[in-house]
Amino acid sequence: MNVMGIIFANDATLGELTDKRTMASLPFGGRYRQVDFALSNLSSAGVRHVGIITRHSYQSLMNHIGSGEEWGLEMEEGGMEFLTPYAMSTKDSYRGKLESLYTAWDFLEYGPEDEYVIMIDSAVLSNIDLNKVLAAHIESGKDITVVAKAGIANGSKQLDLALKLDDKGGIADIAVDYVAPADYLASMDIFVLSKRFLMEQVKEHISHNLYHMDRDLVLGLWQKGAIGINVFEFEGVAMFNESIEEYFRNSLSLIKKDVRKDLFGRNHPVFTKVRDRVPTYYGEDCEIEDCIIADGCMLEGEAENCLLFRQVTLEKGAEIEDCIIMNDSVIGEGAELKYVILDKNVTITPGTKIIGTKSSPVIIKRGETV
Repeated sequence: MNVMGIIFANDATLGELTDKRTMASLPFGGRYRQVDFALSNLSSAGVRHVGIITRHSYQSLMNHIGSGEEWGLEMEEGGMEFLTPYAMSTKDSYRGKLESLYTAWDFLEYGPEDEYVIMIDSAVLSNIDLNKVLAAHIESGKDITVVAKAGIANGSKQLDLALKLDDKGGIADIAVDYVAPADYLASMDIFVLSKRFLMEQVKEHISHNLYHMDRDLVLGLWQKGAIGINVFEFEGVAMFNESIEEYFRNSLSLIKKDVRKDLFGRNHPVFTKVRDRVPTYYGEDCEIEDCIIADGCMLEGEAENCLLFRQVTLEKGAEIEDCIIMNDSVIGEGAELKYVILDKNVTITPGTKIIGTKSSPVIIKRGETV
């Protein structure tokens, strides 16, 4: 069966964490990037024709993916391609996924017309069997399948696309940018549809100055009764990293064994770029409790409920709690950190004290010295 994958890299921002990188290249889980989940899901489903649509600050993403070897993909026409429709654009604004697809038209045209398309975003992380989603879509006979998750809507989080089902499993309501109550499902920004239908709709919507996937295509056509929508409810862990608070909470939730097992091994392994380092060194007096530690670290201080990426240095007398420390950061002797996110290559000088909160962790930008 012919299946094409499209990954959107830029549809959400996390303030200082995505100032100079795409959402897709945001580090996660100690050694991964967020794009690894989308790539692994597609690769494990046998999808070899993959386009990555990205608008700006994509150099780190390209460096991470490289030749695509780790995911069994190759960077070439008909394999995996970077689609940069805005690279030469004079427009500063981004008007929606449909416009991105239109400006990447050559990629859509490649291959047979009976191909299916799986579109997936980089802000929602999961370990999902896309073959099951595709089979459910075909069996439904509907125009489009939306993958959705229960338990995300809570009456306070604004959802890009919210769906409510009736007693028979049909759609009772669809809303966009909606603070939905708990009986709604949240779209995981994974869509399955035929390539022929997608191309028809992209042309039609663009010609009428409509650019938004959720509002104009899904909601708009559903309200007109012009589209059949199938909802695939995903039962595993789905991490919506759409705000700094969510990214912080979801990252530290990986300390729980059941969460790690589901996200990294529910259906298939999650692959990433291989970077071999020496094992982590644990000093004689260090105290490490309930932490995830990557390789190459030098640990002589105290850490509790923290996530440490590769080659982090924690000097003697330093104390960190509920923190995310990215690659190559150094925490000096006697420093105290709580509810803090250190981006890459940050230096915390000896004796420094930084305290944030669960809902508003302090972020130290990449390369800074504090």
